[in-house]
Order: sequence, then structure tokens, then C-alpha cells
Amino acid sequence: MSIRILFVTLLMVCVPAQAQTYPVKPIRIIVPFAPGGGADIIARILAQKMTDSWGQQVVVDNRAGASGNIGNELVAKAAPDGYTLLMASSALAINPSVYKSVPYDAVRDFAPITRPALLPNILVVHPSLPVKTVKDLVVLAKSKPGQISYASAGAGTGTHLAGEMFKIMAGVDMVHVPYKGGGAVISDLLGGQVALTFATLPSVMPYVKAGRLRAVAMTTTQRWPGLPEVPTIAESGFPGFEISTWIGLLAPAGTPKDVVGKLHGEMVRILKLPDVRERFESLGMEPVGDTPDQFAQYIRSELAKYAKVVKQSGARVD
Repeated sequence: MSIRILFVTLLMVCVPAQAQTYPVKPIRIIVPFAPGGGADIIARILAQKMTDSWGQQVVVDNRAGASGNIGNELVAKAAPDGYTLLMASSALAINPSVYKSVPYDAVRDFAPITRPALLPNILVVHPSLPVKTVKDLVVLAKSKPGQISYASAGAGTGTHLAGEMFKIMAGVDMVHVPYKGGGAVISDLLGGQVALTFATLPSVMPYVKAGRLRAVAMTTTQRWPGLPEVPTIAESGFPGFEISTWIGLLAPAGTPKDVVGKLHGEMVRILKLPDVRERFESLGMEPVGDTPDQFAQYIRSELAKYAKVVKQSGARVD
């Protein structure tokens, strides 16, 4: 056997072996936010299932700061071997538009694996606000330009840009009140210090169910099964309105395709487990499990959508 034939034969044997043997050491999932948020909760659910299935420890490493940019950069520059992963959020697609610069390229520097979940956003108001429908809000805001305030989890967040998108499409003038996190928003909304917000559904579901906050409309394209009586903004007179908080698992660019494929297959398997689906539903999250190619296309569409909203609204962080 010639040296060339031997080399080709060895290559054919070794390449599939990479996916067969992976993982051979602990895997780290970087969550670029503080513990307790949607990305962190999902990462911990999946990490435990992966550990149980693969017999290798999968640990969650929170690297919060700069709206996710610190953790995103860490993974973008990590070795592309499948042992350092990123549990990103919509901020990955938002930050390139609201910051003057970010230390990574949201498309070129990552290998998308899948979106484990979608967190719908919902327009909620304090019960004292005389608003039960989107039309009511538009009428009220137009009668009091610059007097109705909406709160967000911070400048440049999805809850901020949802409000800006609404202002643009409805042609209303509302005042943005940025907070340092969603928890403070909900606290002040419950107390009546702010009138409304476009919150992530899991953060307000208990208060909506208890009647402490009024649900006006979903920001998704379809109604949420857990709140079937709540219409979408799109069906309330603003077709095309859609904004949600998504959570996505990515690896550094250059990660072998067979490793990405094995990670994707494991995510899809976990997302089909009845206990995982029940947990997601209880938290107000929708399991997704799209393919790497679908997720890559989705990221590109999200980058374009948010770039347009930021350009029209002038929203900036720095």
C-alpha cells in the first residue's frame, strides 16, 4: 500500500471518529448574563441533561457584562473544538446596531447549533391605565403625546426595541424609561410607577394570571397557547409586528461540522423530552430546536430587523 493510499485511509477512519468520541472532557457553556435569566435557566436545564446522557460534566459559566458582549467575545475567541459553547440571546443580533462597535462578528465568528427556546414578549399595563386593547393604547398615546411612559430592562435591550418598533408602526410618542434589568421594571410596574412595558412572558406570567397586571397583546406572530385570549399586536392592526427574545446555542466558528451535528442532535433529543417541554411551558418558553442552517439564517434576519429599528428610532447604548 502506497503512503498516499495509507494516508487517505487513515483520514477516512479518523474524521468520523471525532464525532464518535466527542466529548472526551468537560464542556463549558458560557452564559453572557447573570444567573437567573432566561438564557441561564435554559443552559442549566440542558447542561444537566447533557451530563446525564454523555457522562461528561457540562458546566454553566456566567460571564455577565456589556449586554452580553463580554461572554460573546470570550466564545468567539475560544478554541473551535466543541468544548466552549455560548448560550446567547437576541442581544447577539441587537448589540452590533446599538453599540458603536462590538469585539466580534455575529455571523463570521460563530457556528450556530440551534435555538433551544423562544421567550415571547408581551405588552402589559398597570390595571390603573385605561387600556384593554392595542387600539386603546394608540388612542390614549395620541391624545397625550410624550406623556405615556414605557419601561424597559435597559437601553438597547429587546424590551426597549419592542417599544421603539411599536412607536414607529403606531405613530405614537411615548417616553422610554430604561432600567437596569427586568426585575426592577416589574417591581415599579406593579407599584404603578410606570404605565407599561413589553416584557418577556416568563417575567410577568404570574402577575397576569393573578390580575395584578393586564395583558394587552403578544408581540409574536401567533397567540401564545397559555394565554389564548390575548391577541397579537400584528392582528390588532399592525401586521408584520414581531419581536421575541430568543435563546440560542452557538460554538466558535471553525468547530468541526460533525461536532456541531452531534450537539444539534443532542439538543433536539433533549427538547423533545416530556419533562423538559413541561418545564419550558411552565416558564412561558417555547421549545424550538431548529437546524444550524435555519438558525444561521434567522440570525441574519434578526440583525437586519434590529438594524432597521435602531436606524429609524435612533436608539443607542453608547
